[in-house]
Amino acid sequence: MASTNQSPFYQQAEVKYLNAQTDQDRLKYLEEMIKECPKHKSAEKMLANLKIRRKKLLEKLERSAKTKKGSSSKNAIKKHDLQGVLVGKANSGKSSLLKDLTNTNPFVSEFPFSTRNSQQGMLNYGGVLIQLVESPSIDSDYFDKGVVNTADTILLTITKIDDIQEIESKINNPTAKRIILFNKSDLLNENDKRKIASYLQSKKYNFILVSSESQEGYDELKKKLFSSFGKIRIFTKEPGKLKSNKPIILSPESTVHTVAEKILHGFSKQVSETRIWGPSSKFGGQKVGMNHVLKDLDIVEFKTR
Repeated sequence: MASTNQSPFYQQAEVKYLNAQTDQDRLKYLEEMIKECPKHKSAEKMLANLKIRRKKLLEKLERSAKTKKGSSSKNAIKKHDLQGVLVGKANSGKSSLLKDLTNTNPFVSEFPFSTRNSQQGMLNYGGVLIQLVESPSIDSDYFDKGVVNTADTILLTITKIDDIQEIESKINNPTAKRIILFNKSDLLNENDKRKIASYLQSKKYNFILVSSESQEGYDELKKKLFSSFGKIRIFTKEPGKLKSNKPIILSPESTVHTVAEKILHGFSKQVSETRIWGPSSKFGGQKVGMNHVLKDLDIVEFKTR
């Protein structure tokens, strides 16, 4: 395909497309070419040809995906202790959220149905690693019901209020917590935001307005996601040293004894003194017994015999 009078960005995408080794990469660079192709009348035929090529490539990828249904591609996601799953319609911004919040780099496209397999990354929340998974769109043949129906928390990613009911109709996981992510909030004015928040509050939804452009709501999202698991974070420290960077994750109402045994089975019998700092202490460095009930973000120091 001739690239005469095309921008340098188009030409770069075309070179990458011609040298691509996989259909997924070809699709990625083809979509870049469509995006960079001029939209004036003299380029209409070229743009139409690009879109036809994209349609054929999508059909090829879809046929390939259908032949692999039930294979290991769907079973590649191994569930971690804390797991949240992003679920939504096409172009709701799930891939951008996954990219921003985790250590992964999914393919982000403005075209629908670009995600064909569930993708995962790890979100670090104050030393706690949370597995975040993006399921393909609910309105595609690739929607991964398996990973959604076993999730601890489902993040319903929407851009319209009406999306909630449609997404819920595709989910069969009554035990998972729900968090509504009203995405692309940067496209809303303050009055629209107030109206949406007021409606969601009236329906008693657990919700956040978020934006991958402005990163609005990201801190609240992380906090609510961790809270949805119903766990507490306990840090340990050795006498005269700083607290550990990575907390121990426990159930609410856990005791000092639980922490000691979590460190090492039988360790509680070796402890001669325990001091704590944090929400459950009356003052910093308070001496407590093994039955003391801990709270989130407590720090526990053990002295051994």
